[in-house]
Amino acid sequence: MSQRKFMGLVGGATASGPGIALASQRSANAAAEPGYEDEQEFPLIIANIPATPRQKAWAVGVAVLLIVLAAVIAPFARIQLGQINGFVPVLQTALALAEFITAALLFAQFSIQPKRALLALASGYVFSGSFAFLQTLAFPNGYASAGVIGDGLNSPAWLYVLWHATFPAAIFGYGFTKDHSAGGRPGKPATAAIIIVVGCIGAAVAGLTWIVNAKAEWLPNFYVNDVRHQTPLGNQVNLMLLLWNLTALTVLFARMRTILDLWLMVTLLAYLPNFLVAIIGSSVRFTIGWYAARGFVLVGSCMLLTVLLIETMFIYSRLASVIALQRRERANRLLSIDAVTGAIAHELRSPLGAISLNAATGLSHLRAAPLELEDLENILSDIEADSSRAADIISNIREMTIKTAQGGASANVEDVAELALRLLRHDLLANGVTVITEFQGNIPPVALGGTELQQIVLNLCKNALDAMSSVPADQRQLRMKTSLDGGATVHLSVEDSGTGITPRHQERIFDPFFTTKQGGMGLGLAISSNLVGRCGGKLRLVKSDVRGSVFELEMPVSAPASVQ
Repeated sequence: MSQRKFMGLVGGATASGPGIALASQRSANAAAEPGYEDEQEFPLIIANIPATPRQKAWAVGVAVLLIVLAAVIAPFARIQLGQINGFVPVLQTALALAEFITAALLFAQFSIQPKRALLALASGYVFSGSFAFLQTLAFPNGYASAGVIGDGLNSPAWLYVLWHATFPAAIFGYGFTKDHSAGGRPGKPATAAIIIVVGCIGAAVAGLTWIVNAKAEWLPNFYVNDVRHQTPLGNQVNLMLLLWNLTALTVLFARMRTILDLWLMVTLLAYLPNFLVAIIGSSVRFTIGWYAARGFVLVGSCMLLTVLLIETMFIYSRLASVIALQRRERANRLLSIDAVTGAIAHELRSPLGAISLNAATGLSHLRAAPLELEDLENILSDIEADSSRAADIISNIREMTIKTAQGGASANVEDVAELALRLLRHDLLANGVTVITEFQGNIPPVALGGTELQQIVLNLCKNALDAMSSVPADQRQLRMKTSLDGGATVHLSVEDSGTGITPRHQERIFDPFFTTKQGGMGLGLAISSNLVGRCGGKLRLVKSDVRGSVFELEMPVSAPASVQ
């Protein structure tokens, strides 16, 4: 028996880089391994994609590369180089632009799924990009010999401190709120929240910038008459910033689940050489270490932006594939409807025409003077016969439709179940549901069409999602299991970890128009039960209690097609 596990709370990977993956298990005790072959998976919100082994391998590779580069540069870090006045303006302007774009992408994700963690993280990137650019304006010999703003000596250093203090603070906010449920609804409420947050950030940045520029004399000095060498206070502050970033890195490591967590850790790791160089090299500007440290910061700032763009590209390609698949399916259904309606019109035209002709003839006999009643009995008999023939035609077409959905069509239960899970994947991840499938494998097709079976499975899964909405996110689990009974009956069970159905409602759960959900129509289970019953199968509620419910589909194996 094979077992696959869909991690519904976070993460994923693509076939060629960061992305979406399906973790699979070959046995109950086997380690989960991602599958990357299926390009038709339903698109996901990047912030919820689980970090898979391949994704972790990419991150570890980048982290090792950064560490190796830092180790290679370290022996030469104190070597003094010439002062390149355009270095800081060019590098930090590009850095600020990258962080603003990253913030915009994170705000866009927040507008799709309003989670406070995304809002906190996007705010951190806005703070970081703002202070990075403002430090460029204040940096001596950057855009001006004494800087465009500030005192040209200590203001840039204090903006640097604000820059690297606010971003880890935002990481803390993200780390401790990312498991919370959405803080609002998509659309206008989310847009209003973004506008308010950006306005507050702008006010905070303006206030702090005014303090460190207009009132720099109130603050301790990092430089005294020398823009190259910091005071001992600079080393102490850099040590504090190093510990602050390491603490944020530890929080992310302890709570790491998603791609976002993983690459934020790499981003913080890329920032560390910046502080190490300042501590070890006494913050001497324009050394090899000083230039390299800012290069590491630029790499860290572009890290998440690169991942977001790559993931967006893969999600877009998957979305396009899914839409094309749905359009083809819709076109096929429309063709089937056209064929059925055409057959009905063709078959009914003859008896209805005869009925109309006989009715007109009967009326002419009744209107004649004197009345002509000799053939009226025969006319009415013909009308009755044609009416019966029309009724038989409708019955035959009905039987043909049912036979097509049953005997003429068949479907593999496991294939349909996996397709249904892919179509619901966005909802599963958005609701933090872990999905585990235990498929027996090599199960013969059942005597039910794929469309009907998919409709039933989707309905059962959606009901399970609704049942688990009031359960804590870390306890939401959807389990699917298939089995073959005696080679003639296939069983598919759908189990949730919701609050269950009360005993007084269990007997009526399959009744039409009976529902336990607000806004529900009470037709889903009734229609599903009817569809399964047509092929000689059953849909039943196996158990339901406070630990969840189990619905089971019992379907006969499709008979092999006869050779004509």
